[in-house]
Formats: sequence, C-alpha cells, structure tokens
Amino acid sequence: MRKKIQRSMVLVIATTLAVAYAITIFFVYGRIRELAENDVRYEAEYIAAAQNISGKDYLKELDEVEPGTRVTLIDPEGTVLYDTVQDEYTLTNHSNRPEVREALTTGKGADIRRSDTLRQDMFYAAAKLADGNIIRVSKPVRTAFSTALELLPIMLGIGICMILFAYWFSRRESRLLVDPINRLNLDKPLENDVYEELSPLLLRIDESNRTKEAAANMRREFSANVSHELKTPLTSISGYAEIMRDGIVKAEDIPEFSDRIYKEANRLVMLINDIIKLSRLDEEEMEEQKEDVDLLTMTKDICQSLSPRAAAMEVQLAYTGEKCVVRGVKHLLYEMIYNIMENAVKYNKKGGKVNVWVGSDLTGRKVRVTDTGIGIPEDQTERIFERFYRVDKSHSKETGGTGLGLSIVKHGAQINGATIRVTSELGKGTTMELNFPEKEES
Repeated sequence: MRKKIQRSMVLVIATTLAVAYAITIFFVYGRIRELAENDVRYEAEYIAAAQNISGKDYLKELDEVEPGTRVTLIDPEGTVLYDTVQDEYTLTNHSNRPEVREALTTGKGADIRRSDTLRQDMFYAAAKLADGNIIRVSKPVRTAFSTALELLPIMLGIGICMILFAYWFSRRESRLLVDPINRLNLDKPLENDVYEELSPLLLRIDESNRTKEAAANMRREFSANVSHELKTPLTSISGYAEIMRDGIVKAEDIPEFSDRIYKEANRLVMLINDIIKLSRLDEEEMEEQKEDVDLLTMTKDICQSLSPRAAAMEVQLAYTGEKCVVRGVKHLLYEMIYNIMENAVKYNKKGGKVNVWVGSDLTGRKVRVTDTGIGIPEDQTERIFERFYRVDKSHSKETGGTGLGLSIVKHGAQINGATIRVTSELGKGTTMELNFPEKEES
C-alpha cells in the first residue's frame, strides 16, 4: 500500500510538472515571438529614421546586423535598391510583398510568411522613407523558437530536481499515512486514534469481534453444558452397571436397575440426537430444501404420534383449523411443531388439555398450541429458547427432557422466516404461536 501511494504521488507530481512545463513553453514561446515581432518593427523604424537622417550612404556603411537579420531597400516600384544578402532572388520585384504594399499605403507594414529563399518562416517589417522608398527588415521565426528551446534544459533540470524531491516527499508522506494503519489494534478497533474515513470499517470490525466473541462464549457454554448433560446419564448408567456387575444388587431389584439404565440410555440417545440436529442447523444451508408444506396435515400426523404419550399422561390432545400452506423446510417444520406440542404434553397436568389451531387470520398464517400445564414464570419466557435451559429442572428430569427442544424451534423459525410468540401464566398454562410470512413466489 505504501509503495502504491508513493507511486501515485510521484506520478501525479510528474504529470503536473509536465503539463505545467508544456503550458509554460507555450506561453513563453508566444511571448518571445511577440517580442521578436516588435523587435523587427522597432529595428525597421530605427533604420528608416537613420536613413532619413543620413541618406542612402547609411545602409552602405552599415557594417553588420544581428545574425539572421536581413535589411532591404526597395523603391516604390518594387525594385530592390540594396540588400544585405546578395542572392538570386534579390533583384526580383518586391511590389507584391504584403508588408511593402502596406508600408506604401500607411507608412508601416508587417507580415509573417514562409520564405522561398530561406525555406523557413520569417518576420517581415517595413517602413516608408521620406524619399518614398521602403526599408524592410526580416528575421527568421525560428529565432523565437530557439530562444524558447534554450530554456528547456533549465526547466528539465528543475523538473528532475522536483521529481527527486517529490520521490523523497512521497516516501515520507506515504510512511506517515500508512504507519497509523499498520499500528491498528484490531482487537480493540474503537480505541484507535486514526483517520475519520476508517471509522465505518473499524465499527464493522468491532461488531464482527463482538459477534465472534459471543459465538465463542456460546460455544464454550454449549460445550460445558454438553459435557455436563452427557456426563449425568453416563454416570448413572456406569453406576448401575457396576453395582449389577459386582453382584451387590438383589435379584429382585435387577429389573428396576435395568429399567433405570434403559431410561438413562434413551435420554442419552435423545440428547445426542438433539445436539446433532442443532449442529446441522448451525452449519447447513437449507434454502434449496424449501417446499410447500400443509401445516394442518402435518399437525394431524404429529397429534397421532403424540396421542399414546398424551393418553399415558391423561392429557387430552386435540387439533382444529383449516388448510394452511407455507413454504419451508419440511422436516424442520415437523421438528418445530412436534417439540412445541411435546412440551405442551410433557409439562401438563394430569387431566389437562392441549389444543392446537392451524389457520390464517388478518396477521398471517399461524400454528397456535395452547396447554393447561405448569406455565412459565414471566421473567423466564425469554430464556426458554436458550440451550439446556429448563424452567423446572426436576420435572424435566422426570419427563426425560434434554433442554434443547425449544432451541431447535428457535433455529427452525429463523431458517423458515417465522416468528414465535409466547404467552404464559404460572400454574395455568402456556400458549405458543408460530407466525409465518406470506407465501413466497415459486
């Protein structure tokens, strides 16, 4: 990043210098050309004034003029009377020359054109003498260009010095710009005193850090809870098996001990199955598994599955409603509704009721499960969806609960885009309602 900033700064400065020099040369050349034109005019007027004072002999006595300057004396008919340069074109008639015609008319004339003699552009300035003749002075345009070019080496030298300075300065500034970024403490991003432009990035990093920390804490807590929950049934199984192995238990108590081992093993299997389900919910992408599901038909099947257990606990289980189709992951929807209804049966009272309603109202499609069970304390209704959290731990142990059922419901609701509403009164019962969004377009 530092080298990139440095290269960019040097490139910008070099480009700026090049453009500035090009513009400078353009204006310098223009100014020099203007001065050269004026110089030719002044020289023509000066020679004309001297000729008027001294006569024709002044030109003949003119030792030498500035290199490249040509002086010509022309009569009103265009005949060349005198020229500082003698060549084959000297004696040609000059009456058609623009500067000569203008001088004959107004007293002064000037022109810039290409000379056929010298094969280059020339400045021409003419002035009318008192005797009617014309003095003409000419200089090559390249004189102005040459003067401008003479400045180029100096400007190139200045440019090289400026680029070297820019290189040093860019290294220094890029280091100063990048060093605060290199010193960022990403563990505590909001404590960095750095550029204002980086604040949104640092806020996102802080949010990401908090999310990762919360996830790590949840994993640690989950691991600790899993270890504890697995250890409890395993300890019971190991203890009962050890007593039976050592022959300490009486023969008539063996069936009871075997039953306890069986129940603890079942509890262990249920726990492992729920852990696997939660792990899959955390890791799998289920969007492609979604399909149209009729919640009424699904609820009917769940009621049939739970009927034996409800009958054993003397709980009346019933469902009502209408066909209600939602788009979701079928096996996950089944787990959600099953877990809610199972809890309604497990945590009910002898002779209690569980009523399930499926249908739609003005707020959307719903599955509502109402029971007359033990209820949930008001301050714990938000915590019941936490992993391994139990409202009544002793009752959960008796009924074989793992503490993960409602966590599965919560994850399933998130995946299927549903919301959960819980209302409960301690000792009187609980109502759990699953609210589903409008049906997605296929």
